Amino acid sequence: MKATLLKPYAKFVRRNVALMAARAASAQEDIMRDLVHTARNSAYGRDHDFAGINSYEDFKARVPIGDYEDFRPYADRIRDGESDVSWIGKPKYFAKTSGTTSGVKYIPLTRQSIPNHFGTARNALFNYFAETGKGRWLNGKMIFLSGSPEMTDTNGIMTGRLSGIVNHQVPAWLRTNQLPSYETNCIEDWETKLERIVDETIAADMRLISGIPPWVQMYYERLLQRSGKNTILELFPNLEMFVYGGVNFEPYRQSLEQLVGGRLPSVETYPSSEGFIAFQDSQIENGLLLNADSGIFFEFVPAGEIFDQNPTRLQLSEVETGVNYAIILNTNAGLWGYNLGDTVAFVSVEPYRLLVTGRIKHFISAFGEHVIGKEVELAMREAADKHCVRVTEFTVAPQVSPTEGGLPYHEWFVEFATPPDNAAEFARDLNAAMVKQNIYYKDLISGAILRSLVVRATKPDAFREYMKSQGKLGGQNKVPRLSNDRKIADSLHRKT
Repeated sequence: MKATLLKPYAKFVRRNVALMAARAASAQEDIMRDLVHTARNSAYGRDHDFAGINSYEDFKARVPIGDYEDFRPYADRIRDGESDVSWIGKPKYFAKTSGTTSGVKYIPLTRQSIPNHFGTARNALFNYFAETGKGRWLNGKMIFLSGSPEMTDTNGIMTGRLSGIVNHQVPAWLRTNQLPSYETNCIEDWETKLERIVDETIAADMRLISGIPPWVQMYYERLLQRSGKNTILELFPNLEMFVYGGVNFEPYRQSLEQLVGGRLPSVETYPSSEGFIAFQDSQIENGLLLNADSGIFFEFVPAGEIFDQNPTRLQLSEVETGVNYAIILNTNAGLWGYNLGDTVAFVSVEPYRLLVTGRIKHFISAFGEHVIGKEVELAMREAADKHCVRVTEFTVAPQVSPTEGGLPYHEWFVEFATPPDNAAEFARDLNAAMVKQNIYYKDLISGAILRSLVVRATKPDAFREYMKSQGKLGGQNKVPRLSNDRKIADSLHRKT
């Protein structure tokens, strides 16, 4: 059986993960020097005087922080077929992704950067095996709910979704375990694809399921509808592990565990098209281990300064626990000073473990409160636990000019799987939890600038219908927890 054969390899991986954790700060310094040296003769390296970089201070003076719009002129040159633009040679792939402000983005993946994506996912799984001794998932079927693996050609660079590109990196010995089929994975329409996935997996010996929680939830619900079973564990008695990333699991935990019929061991990952940032290396300790020795030089900017003209920039050895940082990437795929748009906070520096706290552009600060994703999720979890409520999905937006008059407020749109017995008490407790999470929100409430939050219960499947209307149903797409405008809120208001 594969689990027995691969157990020594799992132990080897875990030793290497421990070594990476122990030398993270020094590895980061080495990576900065290696990246600069390798790219010094690229167009970007010449434009930014990489030849004159001998220290991190030199690096900060020459490499500006920017987002995809700032990188776009270089990306366009790469797409046009030019070599040695922001890295040596040409990328092997473009990961094509859509952003909320930049439209379609073409993120380069090079031969040097590809191991960061597939290798880190592999390390996370085998590290879990070595830590827990649980490797039976290798002996059965695994499903990775992902985008289509079909590629297009962009001037000789194969282009597709990251999850589809990674699908092409799966080794032959693992492909026999993998579901769904290639043909099913290529289906673009999510609802059609979901039905075919259920067809192919409903009678299989499923051992591992990977995907973002809201779409795994849809998969579980359809499996139970089709099979007539009460729980997923009745259908898949050997199911051993859940792998997820991209969103906080906690708001979905109660619903998913009820569908499964118990708590499954899980491994959390933090991947992005730009790089695989971190992964859960311990079933005991809190936080995700920073992927500090995998071709990415990380920088961290205090989140409140990210839009300043000259923000504070820190390398890994300078970070502190409990501070909300915007995360900046410099990679062996040719991204430089790249603002990923995420915020993180370290829970430990020995080793460097972090939590994803939200998105730079996903917040509410209509009144200076700067509420972030982590805060609303913790508040919802507290209120839901107190009221024995199950939440399918939720999002929050400011209501600055209420049509009913009175003070403005934060409006919470919530799809309940199990609604509260007393909606007014639930809203009061949710507001109290938010007051504990954010001192600025507390001051606005106590100062009568804002009234207590308002909860709007949506119709079943309201969020899925919204995502479908935006062409973002399925795959790795997710509903923003927070918006500083009313676009999502106004759409959902019609479904309450």
